[in-house]
Formats: sequence, structure tokens, C-alpha cells
Amino acid sequence: MATSTSPADNASTPEASRQAQGQYRNHVPVKREGFRKTLRIIWNMIFHKPRDTRPSTPVPVQTLTQAALIAAPNHSVYRLGHSTVLLKLRDKFWITDPVFAERASPVQWAGPKRFHQPPISLEDLPPIEAVILSHDHYDHLDYQAVLKLADKTQYFLTPLGVGDTLIKWGIDASKIRQLDWWQSTEVGGLQFVATPSQHFSGRGLFDSNSTLWASWVMIDGDTRIFFSGDSGYFDGFKRIGEQYGPFDLTLMETGAYNVEWPHVHMQPEQTLQAHIDLKGRWLLPIHNGTFDLSMHTWYEPFDRILALAWERSVSITTPQMGEAFNVMYPQRGRPWWLGLDGVSDPMVPQNA
Repeated sequence: MATSTSPADNASTPEASRQAQGQYRNHVPVKREGFRKTLRIIWNMIFHKPRDTRPSTPVPVQTLTQAALIAAPNHSVYRLGHSTVLLKLRDKFWITDPVFAERASPVQWAGPKRFHQPPISLEDLPPIEAVILSHDHYDHLDYQAVLKLADKTQYFLTPLGVGDTLIKWGIDASKIRQLDWWQSTEVGGLQFVATPSQHFSGRGLFDSNSTLWASWVMIDGDTRIFFSGDSGYFDGFKRIGEQYGPFDLTLMETGAYNVEWPHVHMQPEQTLQAHIDLKGRWLLPIHNGTFDLSMHTWYEPFDRILALAWERSVSITTPQMGEAFNVMYPQRGRPWWLGLDGVSDPMVPQNA
């Protein structure tokens, strides 16, 4: 197992991950659904989805070019889709959970299909200093994307075990740094800390929780960015905020939630509270707008988190896919989903 890590500051206080019988565990036990409930959830996802879980009109995308990215200022942040975010820091590029596949699925002839094309192709991306991976689910770890990024990427930062998967795929072990919760590593002048999340892992029937899941703290001098990966709401957000906050920007899971799986994905109200726990300054909701992974309408996560942020006076930004957001000069962006498929402003009464 390739590693290059050092303990995070005060790492003796927080707990590292733990294994039992070869499986990683959350700090607080998460209820595992029984076979009958799992079968019912799958049945409903296939046969009883409501309308508008996918947009019927094109999702707006701002096309990116390599030349424009290279000319962009530092601290620029771009959503490429779902939880894939490209960041420019210290004149280098960093990317989270790069998924460019047409479907978030083990096969490309079935499964959740993209709403939109990525703003830039894998081939046109500039050289990547590090790929930051949160866990091994198909909507976060894309086999073909990893292989295509291998030659232009200096490092792959992963939770424990995920790096071993990359090595099996043929990625050079010297490029991989695997971290336990609360461990840190330095790449290109930035510090990265693998922090806990409350989730699970697995890419098949027989590898449940055999690899770790994580959120990530990114520290660039005085600038701090948090990437949530996937997580249910738990007290870990407050601990991360106490240890590493305040954060200039939080990239927070806001989508593909369901009352049937409350422990591993957050409702928008919990996303907002997690951002507050982290002592976040600006919230950028991710994990939405690209794949149909739950039962809610495709635009509901945007509507709900925007309304909640306004109610709590939380600074929130909702850039289009491919639209630049600068951490040093933040702006709210436009609610670009309004008007698509007849979506109306949730803050305006329908009879207004």
C-alpha cells in the first residue's frame, strides 16, 4: 500500500478509522438496511420515480478551454458536474472525484445517465497536480477517467484502500498517497487532511466497506477549502470545524438524498447545518445537477438549499457547470435552473 502521510495537527485527539472483520466502520454505527427494504428501494427507484427527476430541456454549461484555465487567476473554482470540481491554486490544478462517464454505473449501457456533457473533456484538461478522491462509489470513482488522467496527474490522494484499487488498475504506486482519517500530506505547497465522513463504500456485491471513505480539508496558506465527499449528518463536521475552520469555501453534498437513507446522505437542512458547524463562509452545493440518483426532482436540491441559506443569511453560490467562482472575490451566481422545465422561483409566491 503506497502512502506518504503525516499526522494532522493535534491528531491524537480525534479518532482514526477503525476496522472490524476487514470492514471499515463509521464512528457512530449506521443502521444497515435489510434485504427486503433494499429490494423495495430498488423497486421504487426503477418503477415508481416521479416526474422531473431528469431535466427535459438542456442544462446550461459554460464550455472551458485549457488556454482559458491556464490564464485564469488563482483561487478559481469550477464545477464540472456532480462532485467533480476543478480548482486552480498556486498556479496548479486540482480535481475532486473526477467522473466524466456517460453513466454513473458499472456498465455504460444502463444506469443513471448524465444530464449534460462536462464543460471540458479529459483530454483538454491542463496537467493536474493531484486528484482528490472521497470514496469508491461509481458516481465518484470513474475507472476510465482515472486511466486517462494517469499520465497528466502527479498524485492521487485517496482514503485507505482506494489507492490499492488504483494500483490494481495500473496506476503507478509512487503517485498514490493513501490517508486514514486525520492524517495529512503536503503536495505542491498545499496541505491536505483526510477527515471523517459518515458513509460507506463498495463497487460490487462482495467488497462492502473494504475501503475507507473521507472528506477533505485543503489548506493553501491562509485559504481553507472543505470538500465533503458523501456523508450523512454527524458531529464530525463540528469537530472538523473546530480543528481546521473557518473555511473560506465548503463544497457540500446537496442532492441524491432520500428519507429512506438518512444516515449516509444529508437533507438540505442538514447540509446547511454542516456548513455552519464547519464555520464556513461561502457554501457551494455539489452532488446535484448531473445524475438522477434519487426520487426528488432534479432541481429540488437547488431550490431547498438556496431558500434555507437565505433564511439563515448564509452566503451561498450556485454557479453553472463550467462557470468560474473565485474564492478571493466571491459572488452568488445566478439561479440558472429557474425557467428550465418551467421551474419557478421558490421564493416568489405562484400568484405573485
